[in-house]
Amino acid sequence: MKVSEDAEARCPYRLVLEHITSRWGVLVLIELLDRPYRFGELRRAIARDGRTASEKMLTQTLQTLERDGLVHRDAKPVIPPRVDYSLTDLGREAAAQVAALSRWSEERMADVTRARRAYDEARG
Repeated sequence: MKVSEDAEARCPYRLVLEHITSRWGVLVLIELLDRPYRFGELRRAIARDGRTASEKMLTQTLQTLERDGLVHRDAKPVIPPRVDYSLTDLGREAAAQVAALSRWSEERMADVTRARRAYDEARG
């Protein structure tokens, strides 16, 4: 049994949570809430916020989310090849939760900044 399979067997929900809340997992889920994307479009959409995912990292993230049943990969048999990524119903549900947490963190950032400043000043 591989290490990841062992972790999956011991605590499967924690592993899924890691996939959903990973650096790229969060961004992929939030972007796909709006609409399906082709790979390059998705990579550019994520880069709008100044974050550049390597092709390898984005591919791995999409494959992981697809394996977890959150992302659907639709490969069309055309030339050139066309692959669209979208959320499954399960993925849409997870993405809505992630988006809510993202909104909360944005709305409460001033409070977090104040707390950080107070913490840093107290430890001086």
